Amino acid sequence: MYTRDELKDIVNRAIRNLNFDDEAPVLYEPVKYLLTSNGKRIRPVMTLMACNLFTDKVENAILPALGLEIFHNFTLVHDDIMDNAALRRGNQALHVKWDMNQAILSGDVMAFIANDCIAHAPAETLRDVIMIFNEVAIGVCKGQQMDMDFEKTKYVSEDDYLRMVELKTAVLFAGALKIGAIIGGAGEADADLLYSFGRNLGLAFQIKDDILDVYGDPGVFGKKIGGDIILNKKTILLIKAFELASGENLRTLQAQFALAEFDTDDKIKTVMSVFDEIGVRKHTEKIAFDYVKGAFASVERLNIDPLRKEPLLTLAHDLIVRSR
Repeated sequence: MYTRDELKDIVNRAIRNLNFDDEAPVLYEPVKYLLTSNGKRIRPVMTLMACNLFTDKVENAILPALGLEIFHNFTLVHDDIMDNAALRRGNQALHVKWDMNQAILSGDVMAFIANDCIAHAPAETLRDVIMIFNEVAIGVCKGQQMDMDFEKTKYVSEDDYLRMVELKTAVLFAGALKIGAIIGGAGEADADLLYSFGRNLGLAFQIKDDILDVYGDPGVFGKKIGGDIILNKKTILLIKAFELASGENLRTLQAQFALAEFDTDDKIKTVMSVFDEIGVRKHTEKIAFDYVKGAFASVERLNIDPLRKEPLLTLAHDLIVRSR
């Protein structure tokens, strides 16, 4: 079996070996810039890891795995534009380093490069792989729409939030694992269990991301801390805060999120003080941990040698205790 680092090396080599059309170098320069930045490669490694559960020959899964990584990065380009985020992985976002039009166009071409990579799945699995990929891609778009809609909605329930996260983040984890399993020769039951593992892990991952946006180290996290607070985003922390707060704390939250103009640092400090006082971090970390337990349960049910499951369990653990 391959180690996670070995699989990440395979992905990085594949990215370095990508051939881009010389006819439009300006179009591809932002693509190269983003793909060679300090990405964690979680999704393509998951694809190869899932394939490796059932076969030691992962070659057939490399290009589809690459397609999932490129698609993920394509969504990040548009996310950064929509969120007006200046940084991505500690570097300038594409629309900042270049301009808005270039970022949109270079982001768009990444979607088609991703499709080209996905189309290299083995013939006997191609239909299933394409159907899963398209379902995932549509789900991600629906999740992003829900996220945008939440910005205009006064109240968002925890269930609504979790459904948005499932679509925007978790289905890509789930789809990456299921695609790798299918290419590796998994049966339907095991492929579905890996989808469930990815769904649960993806939900935990995004909740952890919300926590890091408030409590992370900006030098490690790669983004300005408190960005979600500034944007009034309905994260799980904010939803739980409004659920738990009362009295002066509730009035403070209501006042802060009603402001049309404000000093960003003051707002972040004020909201974080309320979060700390009512224990929001503890409550949200418990939700994330419950999803990790669900992920572990799916792995335990896989009909394979327990030793081959260890990398997935280690991955799940590392993603929930990460600092970036």
